[in-house]
This record gives sequence, C-alpha cells and structure tokens, in this order.
Amino acid sequence: MSVPVSDFDYEAALLACAAGKQAALRALYEQEGARLLGVVQRIVRDRALAEDVLHDACLNIWTRAGSFDPFRGSARGWIYSVTRNLALNAVRDGRREVGMDDEMVQALDVREALEAWHDTTDAFDWRASAGRMEGCLEQLEPVRRNCILHAYVDGLSHGEIARRLEAPLGTVKAWIRRSLGALRECME
Repeated sequence: MSVPVSDFDYEAALLACAAGKQAALRALYEQEGARLLGVVQRIVRDRALAEDVLHDACLNIWTRAGSFDPFRGSARGWIYSVTRNLALNAVRDGRREVGMDDEMVQALDVREALEAWHDTTDAFDWRASAGRMEGCLEQLEPVRRNCILHAYVDGLSHGEIARRLEAPLGTVKAWIRRSLGALRECME
C-alpha cells in the first residue's frame, strides 16, 4: 500500500538504499512501482518489456542510489529519470521507433519537475495551476491542442501523431514546438 506522495520520504529511501537496506528499495517499489510501470509502458509500448525495464530500473536505482545528489533535483525526479532513461535505451536497443525527440524528452523533464513541485505544494495550489493549464490548452487551435495531448497524455511519437492526423511530420513538430511556447507564455 503506498502512502500519499507528499508523506513519502524519497530522499531518505534512496539514502537507505545506498546504505544497503533492502527494505528501502521494497518501500520505493511499493510506493512508485505502478506509476513507474505506466511511464515505461507508454514509452516501450509492450507490457512484458515494460516489466523487464522496471526490474532493471529497480536494480539500477539500488546500485546507483549513492550517486543521487539532492542539490541537482528531487529524489523522486531522479528515480523517474533513471527509469525513463532505461526505457528509452530499451526502445533504441530494440531498433524500434524512438517516440521522443529532444523536445519531448525536455517536456518529460518538465513533467517530472512539475510532479516534484506538486509533491511540495498545497493540493489547493496544484488544482489552481491545473485549471490554468486547462484554460491555456483551450486557447490553442484544436489541431494543435490535439497534438500536445497525443504527445504528452497518450505518449505518441511525432511520427505517430502525423500518421493519425494525416499531416506532414515537419508540420506536426512545428505545431508542437509552437504550442509548447504558447503554453509556457500562458502559464507565466
């Protein structure tokens, strides 16, 4: 049973992993395993492969926990970065289409930062910001909003979005780039 994200001490769990305490890794897995599996599955698009990647990620988190630096980011963000990077490597190694370019990877980093921010803020504040995002999304043209939602909610690659919308790949990439800029401006 996982505890609320705001009550779980990710940094202490990583420090305990670095000290060789297996119970800390088990607690991390119980806390984040299902969400991590969802992230991996959206990237690799295969349940069995996602489970393998998550297993490798847990081993990687266990062996590399000592390299976590709290001055470079949140412990939870670090865990997601380790897991996401292994999933991306699995896609690349499998010679499958890599569904993310630099912009998409950057957006995932932003999402991880947003999740870390959410962990440290009042739920009321989070709901207010989420409402602002919804309003900002509604200001986008429907086709551009759909591109953003397909990419960041559905986890589709730019190529998959282009095929789905029957639009040129370059156009889809431009729509996403411009829409991300518009969302940033709207959220400021």
